[in-house]
Amino acid sequence: MSEIISSAEFQSKVLDAEQPVLVDFFATWCGPCKMIAPTIDEVAAEVEGRARVVKVDIDASPDVAGRYGVMSVPTLMVFKNGQPVRQAVGVQPKQNLLAMLA
Repeated sequence: MSEIISSAEFQSKVLDAEQPVLVDFFATWCGPCKMIAPTIDEVAAEVEGRARVVKVDIDASPDVAGRYGVMSVPTLMVFKNGQPVRQAVGVQPKQNLLAMLA
C-alpha cells in the first residue's frame, strides 16, 4: 500500500531514500488520480523491499509540487539518489509504472 507523505517527510522518505521512490503527485478532487490509485497500490505491493511508493497531495504540500514543476495531476516521478530521473503525467498502465522503477 502506498503512503501519503507531507512536505516535512519528503526529504527523509524520498530524497534521502537508498532505494528508488515512485512519487504520485495527486489531488483528492482529481478523477484520474482516483482511477490510478488502485494501480499505484498494486505497484507498491509488487516492488516492496526493492522500491518505495509514496503519494503527495498537491493541495496539502504545494511547496513540493512547485519545486518539481507539477502542473497537472496525476504526475508520477521516480527519484533515485535524491534526483527525479523519470516522469509521466496522467493515468498510466501498471507496466509503465514498473518500467519507470526498473
